[in-house]
Amino acid sequence: MNTAIRSIGSSKPVDWLLDRTVLPGFSSIGYRVRGLAGSDPDPDDRLKGRPVVITGVTSGIGAAFGVRERIIDSTGNSDIHLHHGDLSSLRSVRELAAELNRDLGDGAAALVHNAGVLTHDRETSVDGHELTLATHVLGPLLLTELLTPALAGAAPSRVIFVSSGGMYTARLDADDLELNQREFHGPTVYAHAKRIQVILAGLLDERLEPRGITVHAMHPGWVDTPGVAEALPRFHTALAPVLRTPAEGADTIIWLAADGEPAAAGGELWMDRRIRPAHRVPWTRETAAERARLWSNLHEMVADGRHQTQCM
Repeated sequence: MNTAIRSIGSSKPVDWLLDRTVLPGFSSIGYRVRGLAGSDPDPDDRLKGRPVVITGVTSGIGAAFGVRERIIDSTGNSDIHLHHGDLSSLRSVRELAAELNRDLGDGAAALVHNAGVLTHDRETSVDGHELTLATHVLGPLLLTELLTPALAGAAPSRVIFVSSGGMYTARLDADDLELNQREFHGPTVYAHAKRIQVILAGLLDERLEPRGITVHAMHPGWVDTPGVAEALPRFHTALAPVLRTPAEGADTIIWLAADGEPAAAGGELWMDRRIRPAHRVPWTRETAAERARLWSNLHEMVADGRHQTQCM
């Protein structure tokens, strides 16, 4: 563990209290009190010169080129490549993975699943799956498995799921992953997909760790993003003064990808560079049998998408 990281962060009692007081802990207040403001999330330079794949960095082709230019201007690194794909479409994910595998060369040091969507009405993907699950879970699972050789080739490497604090309210429904048997409520479906991401991080870590790939889930806190403003306008307006900046929300993502410490603790949920409990109330806990059904059902859904693609 890097000694610089040891000195970062509040005392354990203060951190424990912040972690259990939702508003201060998830807001910019928690980030600052924990002592992370102004700290360096990339102390070991582990990522220098090594490819990193990040999904969901833009919304639209025009925005994509704008983001690329801003990254180049701010970092001086022109080795930034854009690949367009729809994470909710299994066919598109396969095409994207093929492009990435051609371009990654010696492999990828990290894969960050950041793409997301929160809808107010039930929508379906081109494969017929509920859009939120398809975007947050099915596409990322397939992309991870298709990029596993590239990640293993650059081992030690990381896979990071950007989850949400909303998942604390959700319990896995392993037999109705798309929540089709319930009246649709966008935030509930979103929270359920985020719960699945956290569980999936553990399931993938068990399988990929022997190949030198560590899988993590992380919660960025409450971040001031256009997506939050659009999907949750009342929430955004009420908490605007204490929402985290995008840089504060991204801090733990960068740290998980860059620092040596997280390699020793795969399959965990992190926030502000520390492992956090995946459950806050007992009723959200899933059983081993439910985790096994989740794994089986997800792969059946991905296989169904593959079959549809082949038949088109």
